[in-house]
Amino acid sequence: MPFAEKILQSQGLFGESSQLPDVLHCETIAARSSLHDWELMPHRHARLHQVLMLQSGGGQAQIEGETLPLGPMSLINVAAGDVHAFRFEPGTQGYVVTLAEEMMDLLLAEAGELRLVLGRSFVGRDDGSVAALMPPLWTEFNALKAARALVLRGLCATLLGLVARATARQSLSRGEAARPVLLARFEALLEQHFRAHWKVADYARALAVTPTHLSRIVRAATGEPASVLIEARLIREARRNLAYTQMRVVTIAYGLGFSDPAHFSRVFTRAAGVSPRVFRRSLSGGA
Repeated sequence: MPFAEKILQSQGLFGESSQLPDVLHCETIAARSSLHDWELMPHRHARLHQVLMLQSGGGQAQIEGETLPLGPMSLINVAAGDVHAFRFEPGTQGYVVTLAEEMMDLLLAEAGELRLVLGRSFVGRDDGSVAALMPPLWTEFNALKAARALVLRGLCATLLGLVARATARQSLSRGEAARPVLLARFEALLEQHFRAHWKVADYARALAVTPTHLSRIVRAATGEPASVLIEARLIREARRNLAYTQMRVVTIAYGLGFSDPAHFSRVFTRAAGVSPRVFRRSLSGGA
């Protein structure tokens, strides 16, 4: 069956079967693809962001229906939710780093529009900086040393920064237009005010545009209306607090601007499919 026509698969990866992962997951390209004849069929990860770096070999990447060639020093950024597939030449060497959306939010909390930059999938060429970073990241991931999580977070932040630079280089080389300034300003306001439960109209008012115009710009750039992004940011913060803190659910609810913890539970359950308490229990393998 042709590469572009294979059936969309749902790939089980860390963080999808156990809700939230380690700081990251790092594996070699060969570790998974060699088990599938060096071909990974079209699939998507709803809450996981991936960065792939090829040291040698090559193949093809298919991202959102576009097929792109891969070779030595190829750098691939796969945004959460984007359909992607890979066909590697046998023996291809490289690394795959996977991060949960919640960890992305934690690392990029003060990174401004970089969250939007990294939210676009692309295939580009590494200038050597990511290739140099991958071996120590791989070593730290596999070695259970003191302060492992702290070191991994630092390495992840560096990785994301280098990938964002690669995105900028690619955009300049292709003469691509800059992302809309309005979108960057909306993202910055969202980080400041999502706990205040601002509506689309509130953001539009602060940006001096109409709600319709704001939603049109956001949808054109992300594929989602502004209202979906607003709720998604709130839910990601809730998930992060449930996963990475010991705060009680009631405390989390109040911290996220809910006056009624029961309302928070209903909103979270609708979005995540399980209640906050069930979600937290699942992280430790509880029933």
